[in-house]
Amino acid sequence: MPEGPEIRRAADQLEKAIVGKPLIDVWFAFPELKPWESGLLGEQVTAIETRGKALLTHFSTGQTLYSHNQLYGVWRVVPSGTVPETQRILRVRLGAADKTILLYSASDIEMLDADTLAAHPFLQRVGPDVLDASLTVERVKARLLSPRFCRRQFSGLLLDQAFLAGLGNYLRVEILWQAQLLPQHKAQTLTEAQLDILSEALLAVPRHSYQMRGTMKHYHHGAAFRFEVFHRQGKACRRCGEIIQKGSLSSRPFYWCPGCQF
Repeated sequence: MPEGPEIRRAADQLEKAIVGKPLIDVWFAFPELKPWESGLLGEQVTAIETRGKALLTHFSTGQTLYSHNQLYGVWRVVPSGTVPETQRILRVRLGAADKTILLYSASDIEMLDADTLAAHPFLQRVGPDVLDASLTVERVKARLLSPRFCRRQFSGLLLDQAFLAGLGNYLRVEILWQAQLLPQHKAQTLTEAQLDILSEALLAVPRHSYQMRGTMKHYHHGAAFRFEVFHRQGKACRRCGEIIQKGSLSSRPFYWCPGCQF
């Protein structure tokens, strides 16, 4: 399943294709969205925002299209007037003169105004997005130590979108390796130094994954980002030389190094 960096890169492509261009084609599959079609013609998409794995398509009318890909949803960019060959079911089509963006297979789609956007249950529940440039290491550390999260094992906490939006399984694996921690730990049992390292990794790993477009090398040196443990079972840890292990955690595959994660 795509995680925050992949969702944000997809949103970047959608923004490049459609933002600021008059809409000449607006189509929604769901009957409750049909009344919005005519009113959006001639208007523009002003921005496409990510909140974890949800996308918010903001229009010049003040409306916002909320969509969550869940397991099967996917956005595509195509030249306007073309119809891709696919077995997927089209849900949304937003077209400008040159490019059209298409949403397939998603079922969680709503049109919101400022009030319903602020009150949306998913958006109220979700935590700050790890790719939000205004989110600081200090705020992440404060969330780790808050009464709500400090007693949670990292195995579940790092998959909980209410803690930080945009994290997922490969990021959980890589963050814990970077912080040299096992998933059974809780924030309340860590030293100050461990908390600082984990707080930094919670932002640095996903942000580097996004910036480097999924290429893989160590993020401290500004080069490409590479997996250190994810999908590397049976190989030597690049930090300590021990053999990386694979197991299952929270119903997801988990990878770790027994030599340097404690």
